Amino acid sequence: MTHSISSLIELQMLRAQAEGQLDNISGAGKPLPTKHITSTGMASVSSTIKAGMGLPKRHGPLKEQLSAARSTLKDTTDPEKKKALMVEIAKLEMAYNIEREAYLNFMK
Repeated sequence: MTHSISSLIELQMLRAQAEGQLDNISGAGKPLPTKHITSTGMASVSSTIKAGMGLPKRHGPLKEQLSAARSTLKDTTDPEKKKALMVEIAKLEMAYNIEREAYLNFMK
């Protein structure tokens, strides 16, 4: 099965090359920026793709931000502050779920 997948990928690459879809790709023939190299020396594919698309980096892991917001909500007694924190938690949960779904779809 692995051989058939490799053959399919190779055929798709050859077709794209023949159709000129791989011409004029920005950064072609250049090494990857070192900022996308992980501690193991491997290039982070998702980081490279995101950087190429101009997507901004996150300012902190969403899961940690969610945990901190939930902890603050538990300790808050003021109803107005609780309401604002609940709105913030809802936004963080939505962003986390969107990011997670995008990652899972990318890995398919």
